[in-house]
Amino acid sequence: MLQEIIEDEIRKLKPILSDYGVELERFLAKGTTSYVFLGTLGGKKVVVKYQRPDSPRKTLGREAKILEILQGKDITGDLVLYTKIERREVLVREYVEGELLINLTPRKEDILRIAEKAYALDTLGIDHGQIQGGKHIIIGKDVWIIDFEKASTQRRPKNLTSAMAMLFLSDNVISRRISKEYGITDEFRESLRLALREYKTSRNLKRVVEVLSTL
Repeated sequence: MLQEIIEDEIRKLKPILSDYGVELERFLAKGTTSYVFLGTLGGKKVVVKYQRPDSPRKTLGREAKILEILQGKDITGDLVLYTKIERREVLVREYVEGELLINLTPRKEDILRIAEKAYALDTLGIDHGQIQGGKHIIIGKDVWIIDFEKASTQRRPKNLTSAMAMLFLSDNVISRRISKEYGITDEFRESLRLALREYKTSRNLKRVVEVLSTL
């Protein structure tokens, strides 16, 4: 049944996206509010999100606005296109290469880059809202944060504290892998907690980086 639906969606999308130079390649995933496809533009990979017909929530317009703020900031894939097809939202962004954080053990340099990019979001006044799950951080030659459908400029940003809690302070598959790989001690966790507490008031990344550098 899903296969038939996807084939029908591809038939709708292909001719319209081709007018923008985007060639639809294949289906990637069924999200909560959209179908996700892989495409190409000028020989480069892009991600295409197409609002599901059974989803009343229009979140891609909000994501497009966030991506406009992040354009050229080296935090996520740049926005390529936002439009509507028969009142359904379509968003196209650059494809970023790598593996989901939840599927691997990050290197020390990856952890520092996660901190830097989460901090960059904080300074821009954008709260991702789902950064703590590990399914929205991609690690490859660089670190990328993706999927800003639930992001907000109205909430107080807590990307750095959420990311560090996920990596070291909470009990989850990612923190357990990191604890085993780096021999994380209670002393390290307490130092990080203190640094994050200081960060909440000072918004100064220095102390957090100093703690992470001891890994």
